[in-house]
Amino acid sequence: MPQPMPTVPVNFVPAKEGEIIRLGPITCRVMEDGSRSDNRIGCAEFTLPPNTKGPPAHWHEMHDEMFLTTQGTVRFHIPGKPDIDAKLGDFVSVPVRAPHTFSNPFDTEAKFFNTYTPAFYINYFKLLGSMIADGEQMTPEKNLEAMANYATLPVPKEELMPGEVRVQEEEKK
Repeated sequence: MPQPMPTVPVNFVPAKEGEIIRLGPITCRVMEDGSRSDNRIGCAEFTLPPNTKGPPAHWHEMHDEMFLTTQGTVRFHIPGKPDIDAKLGDFVSVPVRAPHTFSNPFDTEAKFFNTYTPAFYINYFKLLGSMIADGEQMTPEKNLEAMANYATLPVPKEELMPGEVRVQEEEKK
């Protein structure tokens, strides 16, 4: 007997839709929060204005992240390693426990498509967005406070290279 065809709906998110979360100067557009994938995967698009810093260097204990640069260049900072400048179409895979962060130190806007498996990490962005009021600055302290709720740990200062420590100190100002 042939199996009946399933009737699970397909989700479509038009290019200008999705849940928008403001993270200081960074915009996060949630396209899949896990509610339609049994929390197996979450997806979002991030827009980084020119000369934008990202979060403090960190690693995740419970989820993998994938990054696909869709506009401009995104700089990935890997503590103790040379930076990676991911240009249009470049892909970066960040498995569990891989220390990293990102930024857009360039003079043009950058975007990346980001996935999380499992999807629960999308809630970090929702929490972080709720922690800052409109126009308020994003701070490393706020990032770290939100990360602590989602099995994400900061890279200890003593593990950072001298230039990386200087950048983190400048971000606190």
